[in-house]
This record gives sequence, C-alpha cells and structure tokens, in this order.
Amino acid sequence: MSEYPYIIFYDGICGLCNQSIQFIIKHDKKEIFRFASLDSEFAKSYLQSNHIKTQNIDTIILMVNNKSYLYSEAVLKIFSLLGFPFKILLIGFILPKSIRDRIYKWIARNRYKIWGKYDSCPIPTEHQQKLFLNSS
Repeated sequence: MSEYPYIIFYDGICGLCNQSIQFIIKHDKKEIFRFASLDSEFAKSYLQSNHIKTQNIDTIILMVNNKSYLYSEAVLKIFSLLGFPFKILLIGFILPKSIRDRIYKWIARNRYKIWGKYDSCPIPTEHQQKLFLNSS
C-alpha cells in the first residue's frame, strides 16, 4: 500500500483540471488527497509501477490504496471521499458507466477550448505544496 492512500493524477496544464484540483483542496477538510501532475516524474514512476500507461491519457486518475479509478468513476469516487454535501452527486451512478464516460470523454476532448490551457503547471501556494507530490 502506498504511503499516500488517495492520489489524484491530473493534466497540469489544463484549466479545468487545475480549477478542479483547487476545488478539491478547498473542500478536502481532512487533507486526505495528494496530487501529482501526469507529466511529473513521480506520476510517471508511480503509474508505471502500477501498470498504468500515461501516453495519450485523457483522464484524471484517482489511486485509492493502489487501485485505480478513471473517467467518471474517478470523479464520483472523489465526490464520495469529500463527504457531504458532495456525496449527493453519487446519484450520477444511476447513469450507465458507458454514458457517464462518454460525457466525461467529450468534456476531456474539449477542455482546452472551453477552460483554456496553461504554459506550465501553476505553482501551489506554500500551504498547498505539501499536498503535491514531486510537481514538475
């Protein structure tokens, strides 16, 4: 089991992804989550050791005790871990996974057009730095 039981790997240059990470940090009162940009050395090494390919990946990845969650399942699992009131969004599980993932993938394909793109990962605040694993 990992030293960090809840790790979110994300696209560090994506505006939507960065806004989502800031949202999670704001609402993660127990600071259970750790974060790593998909292009960081930590992410490459960790994901490779867990047999997850990172080339052309178009999703956040949530690792919970070395079990991976992708696409809509990752988002809903994050909401469940944030607790109330976000657990209410678990109603999304009513939709079949294929439909949820189709919506997720459409958003992922269009994320740069809609939310923009950074030239590099934004630098976390001093307090947030402890939450990020080998950001690069």
